[in-house]
Amino acid sequence: MRSILVAGAVAMLGTLLGTRYAIRFLVKQGYGQFIRDDGPTTHHTKRGTPTMGGTVIILSVLLGYAAAHLITLSPVTASGMLLIGLFASLGVVGLLDDWMKISHARSLGLHSYAKLGLQTLIAAGFGILVFQFPNERGVTPASAFVSFLRDLQWLQLPIWLAVIWIVLIISSWSNAANLTDGLDGLCAGAAAMVFAAYAIINIWQYNQSCAQLSAGPTCYDVRDPLDLAVVSIALAGACFGFLWWNASPAKIFMGDTGSLAIGGALAGLSIMTRTELLMLLIGGLFLIITMSVVLQVGWFKLSGGKRLFKMAPLQHHFELMGWREVTITIRFWILSGLFVAFGLGTFYAEWVIGS
Repeated sequence: MRSILVAGAVAMLGTLLGTRYAIRFLVKQGYGQFIRDDGPTTHHTKRGTPTMGGTVIILSVLLGYAAAHLITLSPVTASGMLLIGLFASLGVVGLLDDWMKISHARSLGLHSYAKLGLQTLIAAGFGILVFQFPNERGVTPASAFVSFLRDLQWLQLPIWLAVIWIVLIISSWSNAANLTDGLDGLCAGAAAMVFAAYAIINIWQYNQSCAQLSAGPTCYDVRDPLDLAVVSIALAGACFGFLWWNASPAKIFMGDTGSLAIGGALAGLSIMTRTELLMLLIGGLFLIITMSVVLQVGWFKLSGGKRLFKMAPLQHHFELMGWREVTITIRFWILSGLFVAFGLGTFYAEWVIGS
């Protein structure tokens, strides 16, 4: 368990201290955010704020994960490395997007098809690899079953369809985090709660693992729950430390570099912990923000130009209603906390009832 504490502490210190120097460097280079003209007018004052802060989050997570294994001499695992790889790879896609915005001096980066294509390519590679690397019990990092609180034994997919399912999950959650990153501190704060929840889930799965000699009927067949907990807490710590600089008024934005990476990590955790559908509860805030965009676009097309919300994603609707940005962020954090608590309660209740 020492590795979990080390990973969280090092990752948090990484963003808490490292972001300060990143801000200086980005300001010196003139790498500032460009603001959409069709967004809330109050955001125009944020023009020029340093972006690509997600690079610090990614580097801090990598540092936290490495430090945890070096200090405690615990071995790295296939699940941990695959999750780290997915997280960092999607961060690179976001970095390309952010860099194009800066270099072209406009608020649009990669073409949507190119962005989605790169996400799909990375997700497909991940989807193939998670069915490799069986341990001594034959358990791979992911399974071909659709899962809620654990694998649903009556819903097994062919491997090719399971890979497509994984691609859809990763694309959905990476874009959901991207849409949530619209107000100072909103995405980082909500993500920190969800990652902390997954650290708890991973620790519980480790303590109740089917690999234990005393495993009961409700044990969890997850390949590397302890190492997934290390990554989860590193992610939570990095997001928490980043909040020091990203809270309103933000000194730096995570950019697509951070949001795509965070969304990919959320998806990867849900897949490898066999809690894909439970993520809809734990990450409920990300879900409702994404659905606000889906509903807005759908209703606009069906009604011939009418809108359900003043603006989507949902946080901008409340901005145009006159709510202060910090008020929206805090209230959305509260919603996120409630979703996390409900998800964790559901996860624990299933184990208690099954026992």
